[in-house]
Amino acid sequence: MQYPVVIDTNILVSALLSKHSDAATVQVVDALYDKKIIPVYNEEILQEYENVLHRKKFNFSEYVIQTVIHSIRDNGICAERLASNETLPDPKDLVFYEVCMAKRDEECMLVTGNMKHFPAKPFIVTPNELLEIIKDKM
Repeated sequence: MQYPVVIDTNILVSALLSKHSDAATVQVVDALYDKKIIPVYNEEILQEYENVLHRKKFNFSEYVIQTVIHSIRDNGICAERLASNETLPDPKDLVFYEVCMAKRDEECMLVTGNMKHFPAKPFIVTPNELLEIIKDKM
C-alpha cells in the first residue's frame, strides 16, 4: 500500500544532513524512493524545497537537490491548497497543511519534525510515527 504524504521541508534537510542511514528522516526519504509513500505537493512547496535546499549553509550538491525534487515531482501528486482558517506559528507552513487537507479524502498525512508548528491532528505525524504506520499496514 502507498501512502499520500506531504513532506515538510525540515524532513528533507534532516535526511540529507544525516550521517546515519537508519535515521527516521532518512527512512522517510527512502520510503519516497521505494514508492511506499506518494509525495503530495504543489508548486509553492516545490519552490520552498528548492529555496531551502539551495541555502549555502547546507552545501547540498545540485545533483542531490534535483534528484530529490524530480523524485517528488515525478512520483507524486500535485494538489491545490484547500483554504483553511488555521493560524500557524509560521505562516509559511500553512501551504503544507492546506495541501494535505486537499487530499484528506485519500487519507493524506503531513510528516514534520516540527509538530509544534502545526495543529494537533492525527494525520500530522513525526517521521517515526509515519514509519510505524507504514510498517503496521504492510
